[in-house]
Amino acid sequence: MIYLDQFTFPDGDMESGFFQDKVKRTCYDSYYPFQVLPGRGLERLDFDPITILYGGNGSGKSTLLNIIAEKTEVPRDAIYNKSSFFPDYVAICEMELKAALPEHSRIITSDDVFDYMLNIRSLNEGIDRKREELFDDYLEAKYSRFQLKSLADYEELKRVNHARFNSQSRFVRKENSLSPKRQLELMKFIEDSARFWQCQFIIATHSPFLLALRGAKVYDLDENPVAVKRWTELENVRIYYDFFKKRESEF
Repeated sequence: MIYLDQFTFPDGDMESGFFQDKVKRTCYDSYYPFQVLPGRGLERLDFDPITILYGGNGSGKSTLLNIIAEKTEVPRDAIYNKSSFFPDYVAICEMELKAALPEHSRIITSDDVFDYMLNIRSLNEGIDRKREELFDDYLEAKYSRFQLKSLADYEELKRVNHARFNSQSRFVRKENSLSPKRQLELMKFIEDSARFWQCQFIIATHSPFLLALRGAKVYDLDENPVAVKRWTELENVRIYYDFFKKRESEF
């Protein structure tokens, strides 16, 4: 089922017009998310029941999801990088719907998933107190008014800055990811939900398992201009393929 059919982003001329009409350029250091997409050859996304935004770090896939989520006004829990210009940018984006978005539509980020996993793990393992102590440590560091007075304070400064930079779940887990087995389970869940329950998914990922979702339209954001590709053509997938192909005899 397709609910969100198209999404259009401002081109370079539209962005320039916005700055000329409303912005004194000397007042700000950053105009994010302006100036991210022009020159990338991406002005419109056309969606299928499953659409994937693929690309490396800094390719803009998370920015695109956040813009779409803001324009469609779907609920979210996790915070994200939202500058003073974000509402202005979203306002000049356009979208076309084939049907009204379902009532329970939402954006789910990796932080939401890991926070849920932490909650379940805490309940299952009875470590609520330990987890609360970790969060207390996080909050204390994040909102600390600590200032560097000498080189001896350097380690404390790193701890404070680390906590301010990271979300709670990142601070507690440090590093975590879904195992291949869980990714396959998620893959089946998404395919079944799109096929049998009329769900639509817009996903940002570079996981080979999710890129292989049956019938998914994949936008390669590492290409300039951005292009729709088969999942088997993507760089990450080719690297995995070549690695295992060379070691085929060892299996």
